[in-house]
Amino acid sequence: MCGIVGIFYKGEGKAGPVGQVLVDMCYQLFRRGPDSAGVALYGLPLEDGFVVRVDLERPDLDAAEGEVLVAIDEVSSVKEASRRTRSLRLVVTTDADGKLADWIEERAPGARVFSIGRSMEIVKDLGAADDVDHLYDLRGFRGTHGIGHTRMATESRVDTAHSHPFWARPFPDISVVHNGHITNYHKLKRRLEMKGHRFATGNDSEVIAIYIADRLQNGESLDDALRASIEDLDGTFAYLISTAQGVGLARDQFATKPLLYAENEELVVLASEEISIRKVFPDPGLVPRELQAKEVRWWLK
Repeated sequence: MCGIVGIFYKGEGKAGPVGQVLVDMCYQLFRRGPDSAGVALYGLPLEDGFVVRVDLERPDLDAAEGEVLVAIDEVSSVKEASRRTRSLRLVVTTDADGKLADWIEERAPGARVFSIGRSMEIVKDLGAADDVDHLYDLRGFRGTHGIGHTRMATESRVDTAHSHPFWARPFPDISVVHNGHITNYHKLKRRLEMKGHRFATGNDSEVIAIYIADRLQNGESLDDALRASIEDLDGTFAYLISTAQGVGLARDQFATKPLLYAENEELVVLASEEISIRKVFPDPGLVPRELQAKEVRWWLK
């Protein structure tokens, strides 16, 4: 049992307190996932660079950061660099044609690249949403949209790398949060690996992100990709997928995992439970509706 949330501000260039909203909504779902929490935050896209989020899984943080910077300088250039606890945030000139994450991890032991995007950055850690916010000041982020997750681990180990959201590596700006279990994960993973895709973890949720990104790369619309996932993913699931342009969601044919949405002319809000929407958005005109079995929805700028 996990909790998933999302927020999308309608209209080109529209923005709001995405970080605060996601933290507060995740807080309401703490009992659904006490192991870890995380968010994928989307702001206005950089025109000449990429935001890179790297987790440093070593005690010698200064040395680890130095190795990451040296590795990047071989294929790109660092324009900005900052670090809070283990999380290194960088703005670089290029993602080296999708190879930057692998390049960093191969040359800087203990470095795990959690996201690369022109508008997206993923921040996640162990503990509740408030704990993660305290470490990384998530509430201070304003942006266009985002998704969040509170995790109760059921099939893979409890650590930051296996926490949600998952980046659709190496595709910039695509992330997923998921509640449920994908029973044909290994079969789908092998198929995607045969097409050249690389997985960073053993978590079944990661396959959803790469599955959707692969279909988008092949020219499908988000609507088509979401509908195909209902047929191709086995198990019980409700998930949110986010791209630079917006968010989409899907629920399996059994409708065993809850997922609700509410919208007005200004925004769309998504959550596993109604309390997460009602507590953060008490407006009585914003009425939560439950996504039905095999239903998909999406909102784009």
